[in-house]
Amino acid sequence: MEKRVALELRGRSPSQIKELNLDNCRSTNIVGLTDEYINLEVLSLNNAGLTTLKGFPTLPKLRKLELSDNRISNGLNFLNGCKKLTHLNLSGNKIKDLETLQPLEEFENLKNLDLFNNDVTNIEDYRSKVFALHPSLKYLDGFDKDDVEAEDSDVEEEDEMNGNNDSEEEGSDVDEEDDDLSLSAVYNANLEESSASSVYEGSDVEEEEDDYDDEADEDGENDADKEPNSKAQGGDENEHGIPEESTRGKKRKHEDEDEN
Repeated sequence: MEKRVALELRGRSPSQIKELNLDNCRSTNIVGLTDEYINLEVLSLNNAGLTTLKGFPTLPKLRKLELSDNRISNGLNFLNGCKKLTHLNLSGNKIKDLETLQPLEEFENLKNLDLFNNDVTNIEDYRSKVFALHPSLKYLDGFDKDDVEAEDSDVEEEDEMNGNNDSEEEGSDVDEEDDDLSLSAVYNANLEESSASSVYEGSDVEEEEDDYDDEADEDGENDADKEPNSKAQGGDENEHGIPEESTRGKKRKHEDEDEN
């Protein structure tokens, strides 16, 4: 069994294993399974030749255990470290009396128990006594209290519900990370929008500046056009900056005065 356990690991650590199939690996006792399998939910040990459950590890998340076609006759108390067990298959073993089943009273979540092909099933009022012994049971040997056969879909649905309840707390951390990622995405999107709007506003400013420069250039050209006109109208200037026409007028005036 120990070699089979190592083979099924396939390079993974025991804490990563959620399902483990060890059917037909011949061993009279539990070997190779340890308390390190803290996340193991489904374990199958059908037809393994087990005669005892001594040394069964503590598996806090185990909900389904298959132990059919072995030679187990007692020692169910060694399963007490699997408090979340909901499905237990002990069909084809050597259980003979109800006292052997008493340790299962501690499994408050046990919903499905299979004891088919055990001597205990020959006890008078066996079914009613087992249901009374384990009030949490919904199905015994595949039938409920009213002898209505359980459908596979019902059993699978219960197992999935139990599995989902266990994983809700683990998923909460992932949700928080997703929320953080979504918030960062929104923040980045806002930054991109702000950048885009600033670029657009900047282009408007540049266009306004270009318009202003064009107007200034036009004003400058108009002023330049006006300057020659003003000089032409005023005539040439002498070395003192006074228009020659005005000085000529003054000279004529003085000459007329002298003649008179």
